[in-house]
Amino acid sequence: MAAVNQGRWTAGIEGDFVVFLIGARLDALHPIRSLRDLGGMRGMPYMLKYLSERPEKGLLGYETYGLTMNVQYWRSFDALERFARDDGDPHLAVWRRYWKRVGRDPRSGIWHETFLVREGEYEAVYGNMPAHGLAKASVVVPVDADSRARRRLRRSGS
Repeated sequence: MAAVNQGRWTAGIEGDFVVFLIGARLDALHPIRSLRDLGGMRGMPYMLKYLSERPEKGLLGYETYGLTMNVQYWRSFDALERFARDDGDPHLAVWRRYWKRVGRDPRSGIWHETFLVREGEYEAVYGNMPAHGLAKASVVVPVDADSRARRRLRRSGS
């Protein structure tokens, strides 16, 4: 288990980055079939392992929540898009097989949301937590005693 950072901490990351949420809806009656639809052994866990072994691809880190959702942090949208479209990376083949296998059948579903985050326009606080989320994908930085969300967001007057 990762060490707990006692007190209040934040995430420190330089430059713009991307938050990518991705998930799936499994068929309640046939979850194994849905997992096969989603790529089976070549699905998301494989892709995340592949990306973790190749930091030059641009994945900074991720958190997985159950079998059906994860939050990914990417260096840029260009890096995310390159991975999604490159025949040499594992995503495109799984995506094509999904649509060939499932098509318009409602038994399994997929979704994603992409957020482009400009430098300084994010806020994260972790209290007595191991590195998590953005802090796990970047660096853990102590929060000053007088720190406020607005200051951490580098916002003024809005």
